[in-house]
Amino acid sequence: MTAIPSPTITLNSGHDIPQLGFGVFKVDPDETERIVSDALEVGYRHLDTAKIYGNEAGVGRAIAKSGIAREELFVTTKLWNDDQTDPEGAFQRSLEELGLDYVDLYLIHWPVAERGTYVDAWKGLQAIAESGRARSVGVSNFQPKHLDAILAEGGILPAVNQVELHPAFQQWELRDYLGPKGIHVESWGPLGQGKYELNELPGLQGIADAHGKSVQQVAIRWHLQEGLIVFPKSSSKERIAQNADVFDFELSDDELDVIRKADQNRRVGGHPDEIN
Repeated sequence: MTAIPSPTITLNSGHDIPQLGFGVFKVDPDETERIVSDALEVGYRHLDTAKIYGNEAGVGRAIAKSGIAREELFVTTKLWNDDQTDPEGAFQRSLEELGLDYVDLYLIHWPVAERGTYVDAWKGLQAIAESGRARSVGVSNFQPKHLDAILAEGGILPAVNQVELHPAFQQWELRDYLGPKGIHVESWGPLGQGKYELNELPGLQGIADAHGKSVQQVAIRWHLQEGLIVFPKSSSKERIAQNADVFDFELSDDELDVIRKADQNRRVGGHPDEIN
């Protein structure tokens, strides 16, 4: 199985992450092994899961059956909100579900600030990173105020912040905050989670037609050229392959500008202040 030609980004931990990966949010646990096996066969080498998805075991079975060397894979999972007071225990359970000795990236899934536990949870993730069982650690859905709180404690800088980001919700203010700090942005819901049609955004269909690509492929290419880490999901092997077929064209500066101007500040998922 040949890997897709994804560029890599070097994180502030010193480890490289493939910029294009495969996500398993809302993938049926009973179907996960098959779907992830398809993604690995297509050539994805970066997999993103989470404890709350309930499908870590299926991801692990697909990895085990693939025959792909562990060092060729980049695996992410996440600490769920209810486990913030016991990150070590939660992490160990995730390793057991995945059948792995380590993960490449472990994230706090949401800040759930009202609980008042995310700063201590971050200290737990740092200890896990120092043990070598997570090559890199980071956060997800953190806003600047949450990051300020953990950065004030010193220690390891988060390698990434995984947030909702797609052409209708481009998160420029957050990205401007993260960039100078060397914290990379990962995009979840990179195609809008099907909650709007990408071709409704001004100019996207024309760009797709000009390149002989779908609007989804154009959106993925936009993420890549913006320097974002992106992991679209699909249960269809054909679509999984199509989402990876984005390395034979390049968006011009003018086309990138068209997509940037299509931003509507339109969040389609939960707001971090409302998830508890």
